[in-house]
Formats: sequence, C-alpha cells, structure tokens
Amino acid sequence: MATTYDKIATTTLGSAAANITFSSISSSYTDLRLAVTFFTTSNGNVLLELNNDISSLYSYTGIRANGSTVVSNRSTANPNALMGFGGSGAAGGIPALSLIDIFSYAGSTFKTILSNTSSDKNGSGFTSCLVNLYRSATAISTVKLLSDAGNFDVGTTATLYGILKA
Repeated sequence: MATTYDKIATTTLGSAAANITFSSISSSYTDLRLAVTFFTTSNGNVLLELNNDISSLYSYTGIRANGSTVVSNRSTANPNALMGFGGSGAAGGIPALSLIDIFSYAGSTFKTILSNTSSDKNGSGFTSCLVNLYRSATAISTVKLLSDAGNFDVGTTATLYGILKA
C-alpha cells in the first residue's frame, strides 16, 4: 500500500460470525479502505452498515458479470449498503475479495462508497462493481460487514485502512 495508508485494524475469523465490526474509528483520515478476503457459509449479498444505521438511507447502482452474463441493478431506500450482488458469497471454500472505499467518511456531507468484489469459483466466478450513497452527514465511526445469507466463515480476513491526504 502507498505510504498514505495506515492500517487501523485487522480481523481474521477463527469461527463463523454473522458480522465483522470496526468501531471507534478515528476521524483523522480523509478516506477509509476496507480489504476483505471472505468465505461465506452460503451464497448471498455482502452488505455494509455504517454507524449501526439501518434507516433506509442507502442507495446503490451496480454491475455484475460472470463471463457470459452482465447484469446491472439499482435500488434506493435500503437499510444497508450493498457491497456484492447475490451469488457473490464464497460458499464452497473458494474465497472472494472485496475492496471497499468510503470517501470523506469524517466529513459533514453524504458519504459515497465504492466496492469491487470478485471470486474465481473454479471457472464460474464473477466480478461486480457498485457505487453506494449513504445519505447521512454524520461522520462514520463504526463500519459493519454482514451477509444477508449465512455467516462469514472461518478464515475470513478484513483489514481497515485509513487514507491520509487523499
């Protein structure tokens, strides 16, 4: 990583968990990056919840491709930010990778979130790119990753970085 990245925290799961939470995040950075290599107990959507807020302030536009099909989706008034479309879980022991950027997380404007997720799945993989808007002007101090189907499985690793002077 560039020298402007500071590792804030890393979590590696030793047992399955419904979510991974980073809390008490300092406001001393300009942006946040979350790098997640994950396994899930069943295929499902990967979601992000900010500041424990599930009040339908999230909307997204995204695209997913699997080598033969391309699908685009958009939705408004969601209780979470969507980080990966359905089927983007890594059930079956094949990991997926998500890179999630939360821009101007400590500012007093709405928050933009960009996520890129992919998994090989032994030749039947996928890739997706989503942009989310969190319509809250409150600074982000808690970031929670969750799945809408099953848990994150053993071996899932999530690292939160603070980005300086982006």
